[in-house]
Amino acid sequence: MKSIHTDKKQLKRERRHARIRKTVIGTSVRPRLSVFRSNKFLYAQLIDDTAGRTLAAASTKGLSGKTTLEKAMALGKAIAELSQKQKITKAVFDRGGYIYTGRIKAVAEGAREAGLTL
Repeated sequence: MKSIHTDKKQLKRERRHARIRKTVIGTSVRPRLSVFRSNKFLYAQLIDDTAGRTLAAASTKGLSGKTTLEKAMALGKAIAELSQKQKITKAVFDRGGYIYTGRIKAVAEGAREAGLTL
């Protein structure tokens, strides 16, 4: 059962995400790189909001790495490689209402290292 504290925390994140989504819009030329952080794994998707479909998706479930930061960096590289297969070189980063630090920042840096322009 959830506590009141976690409900408030989730609500605040959803509100922050809604504020971000007002300005961050993905197109087929420059899709939105959306990141979701669960307790165990990270998920990343390239989304075309104009068509309403996901172009590519990856998660840290099958990735190797000792620490969560290494796995997050590998996730960024994996999603960038998937985007390059579809000839996508630019994307808009959607941090999903999370603070741009730690694992979220590592995903963005990994994607940039692999050649995706954010």
